[in-house]
Amino acid sequence: QVQLVESGGGLVQAGGSLRLSCAASGRTIRNYVMGWFRQAPGKEREIAAAISWSGSNAYYAGSAKGRFTISRDNAKNTVYLQMNSLKPEDTAVYYCAADDAGWTIATMARNYDYWGQGTQVTVSS
Repeated sequence: QVQLVESGGGLVQAGGSLRLSCAASGRTIRNYVMGWFRQAPGKEREIAAAISWSGSNAYYAGSAKGRFTISRDNAKNTVYLQMNSLKPEDTAVYYCAADDAGWTIATMARNYDYWGQGTQVTVSS
């Protein structure tokens, strides 16, 4: 069993940056695919970024590519999402998730087994 706790969200102006952190406890996440999902009011939860167990491969949503960077530190049992050049469209609750089932990076929320409670990111114009 893995517990995930996100931090680092907040209010930022368009063009600014935030770094989200996801701290895992209860079990090592070294063999888990880790993902960041986001959900805006009235919209479905969608993937923002995900990273393989080794950190050698990453996936980014088209809207995040070039602006977001996902990374992980397995020794610290932590995954990060660096968000630069933020846009109002990035406003959402951001969730950390862990997938213990597969080798490849999954992009659908249903494939992830453990979830954090989310952290709010608000980008003002």
